[in-house]
Amino acid sequence: MKNVRLYNGVEVPVLGIGTFMISPEDTEISVFSALKAGYRMIDTANAYMNEEAVGKALKKAIDEGIVRREDVFVSTKIWATLYNKESAVDDTLARLGLDYVDLLFIHQPSGDFISGYKLIEKAFKDGKTRSLGISNFHGEKLERLLAAAEIKPHVIQLEAHPYCTEKAIMDRLAEFGTKLMGWYPLGHGDAGLLNEPVFTRLADKYHKSAAQVILRWHTQMDFITIPGSKNPDHIRDNSDIFDFDLTDEEMAEIAKLDGTKKYYNADNATEEKYAEMHLPFEK
Repeated sequence: MKNVRLYNGVEVPVLGIGTFMISPEDTEISVFSALKAGYRMIDTANAYMNEEAVGKALKKAIDEGIVRREDVFVSTKIWATLYNKESAVDDTLARLGLDYVDLLFIHQPSGDFISGYKLIEKAFKDGKTRSLGISNFHGEKLERLLAAAEIKPHVIQLEAHPYCTEKAIMDRLAEFGTKLMGWYPLGHGDAGLLNEPVFTRLADKYHKSAAQVILRWHTQMDFITIPGSKNPDHIRDNSDIFDFDLTDEEMAEIAKLDGTKKYYNADNATEEKYAEMHLPFEK
């Protein structure tokens, strides 16, 4: 498995298992399947309501001798309505059953996100996370966060796929060495993306699926990518992408798709929307 090195020297597997929109029951099964299949990175969040399931799957894999805790990279996200809660990080760790996580994000550019970032900066200094991240930030709110951040984010999580590489944001963050972790890596299951002629042709050439070609593109872009699945066969197939390389010419052809489509509009994710979304475990 290829790794991406963060600017503080922490190594992140370039491919992980995502758990967005997966129930706790299915999360436990899919994460355990992924760990058995060789995955060593798991992404979750307070708002996914499946942190406990991630923790159970990881504990089971450790107990069965499949992995060691130090070999698995775990990332999670603090939800916006918890940014001012002093115990939010400890509560998150308790749900995961862990003493620390490897990457801790603030999840949305809403609410008091500056206090939220200070919260995770403190967690970093206290050894409760090995790296820091921000999710879905852009524009003026990104600039406000960067101005306030004592420790610049090691990772930003954004929608990323061949239609959308967020080049402008990543160019802005280049001076800090911030890396991109992409969600919706397969275009949220968009058949149009999977059936793009460039991907069907390359799938035939390399004897892979279009999804595998796209995931290989992510890794060659040096993106950290987190496809999610409940299907053990798909989980295994998604990791079977390191036995071929796309050529520079093929990467350039795929680059022509950039900027043509996004599935999520951050400008529609208003502060009011997130202020109203309280999680069941909030006090």
